[in-house]
Amino acid sequence: MKRMFKKVLWILLLLAAVLFAVFHELVFYGIAQGKGQLGIIWKAKPITYYLNDPSFPDTLKQKLHFIEEVKQFAIDSLGLAPTKNYSTLYDQQGKDIMWVVTAAKPFALEPKEWKFPVVGSVPYKGFFNQEKALKLAEELKADGWDVDIKIPGAWSTLGWFRDPILSKMLLRSEGDLASLIIHEMVHATIFVKDSIEFNENLASFIGDLGAFHFLESNYGRSSTYYQQYEREETDFEKFVDHMLRGADELQKMYAGFNADLADSIKYKRKSLLINEIVTEMDTLSLITRFQPSVIFKNKQPNNAYFMSFIRYRSLADELNIELMDVYNGDIKMMINAYKERFPFL
Repeated sequence: MKRMFKKVLWILLLLAAVLFAVFHELVFYGIAQGKGQLGIIWKAKPITYYLNDPSFPDTLKQKLHFIEEVKQFAIDSLGLAPTKNYSTLYDQQGKDIMWVVTAAKPFALEPKEWKFPVVGSVPYKGFFNQEKALKLAEELKADGWDVDIKIPGAWSTLGWFRDPILSKMLLRSEGDLASLIIHEMVHATIFVKDSIEFNENLASFIGDLGAFHFLESNYGRSSTYYQQYEREETDFEKFVDHMLRGADELQKMYAGFNADLADSIKYKRKSLLINEIVTEMDTLSLITRFQPSVIFKNKQPNNAYFMSFIRYRSLADELNIELMDVYNGDIKMMINAYKERFPFL
């Protein structure tokens, strides 16, 4: 029996060694991410600490109360899962704390994906260390990928940890803040493995629509909050539609490339089309921004950038049709049906 135990132990140790050799990069990445995430969670302080702090601005205290209202509305009126998220605040001290790297093929709107336990394949990789994010971005560029780095306004641990409010979130308008909170609460309620495009589209759709419902219910359609958010969303939807049309044009062009066409010609045609898409932005009738193309003054968008619109916004029309035709416009009914259809992970 003792010899058998030793044999089994050696087999397990050998298996562990093999798994570590194969997945060591993922293990080290997971440790770094866990350290970064837990560091923020541990340093976050209860909301009551800031509400009782006389030096904390009253305008920001109002935002903290506002978030509490949004959370309760999302639970009671939308049917999202109750969690202890957003009951603490992490002071970023004006600094960015996370960077997300995405990549896409140079002549196809196809993302690079990384595989992770539980959540499955994911088309982005986050870092709490900017140097590591930049290092990965440079490696991907050297391998020929189109690369984009974004600084997320928030992220979700899917209810596994107590996600804090990040201080920069309080700088958002009320409607945008409500949408963000609801978006992340959706992730902690409905999250399908290996389906990031569906997950992000659903969270964006419910976040935007839920924010309108919340503002109307708590403040009324004639309120400043509702009117401001309506203007912001009207402009944003026009911009999104334009970028999705641009993505469709790019995909059609890529599909028409001959196999023997030189890469130099492909890059030139790609650049010309993207420049045309950017220039045409300024023909959009926007309320809050006069010349949107200025955001690309120093850097042309690439496939990875266009992919973000597909990942977060391409299913909005389908979801809206389903909401109206199947659920008679009842967002809570739709969410409850999705919870039954897609057991959480």
